[in-house]
Amino acid sequence: ERGIPLHVALRAIENVFDGFDKKPKSRTIKGLLYCREEIEAQYEEWQRSQAGKSEGKTANADDGGLSREEVTDHISGLIEKLRRVQNLALKDDIDRSVARLEQLTADLGEDLELVDHSLSDIENFLENALLTNSDPEHLKKAEKEVSDQLKPYKSGMEADAYKNTFSLMLLKRLREDNNIPRLSLFYL
Repeated sequence: ERGIPLHVALRAIENVFDGFDKKPKSRTIKGLLYCREEIEAQYEEWQRSQAGKSEGKTANADDGGLSREEVTDHISGLIEKLRRVQNLALKDDIDRSVARLEQLTADLGEDLELVDHSLSDIENFLENALLTNSDPEHLKKAEKEVSDQLKPYKSGMEADAYKNTFSLMLLKRLREDNNIPRLSLFYL
């Protein structure tokens, strides 16, 4: 009814159930209403990523179909953005990620789910590099700022939810500080 593309809703539902599977079974999910917040958040992020795209391209994205050319262009754009990262502490990790992206482009198959899984693996590698190779002072400052942002909500959150939210916000902050893009086809 709201026009949320199916691929956005499915990704959000998968995220919720993946997170739920990792937690101890203290509650059960009794309906898709449980996923509403995540769907709303994913839809907002998807809308921001669509800003400035032509109508034809948006219509194609709405049906969930991506062409091989769009995926190749996406990966090429990621390579360009990663090559512009200035943080010398991340240089080796960026170079390895760029090499993996170039290999992925060279071996690009028809299975976009496999491509997206590979992109997620590379993104996880970069996130780990951000956490381990960031300047300790900068990392402490970012952790404090994220903690301050979450302080009003901490008392109403379960410990696992707080920890997960803190981690996601910290990684987002570190990616932004270093101009490292999200890699998934979801951000296409």
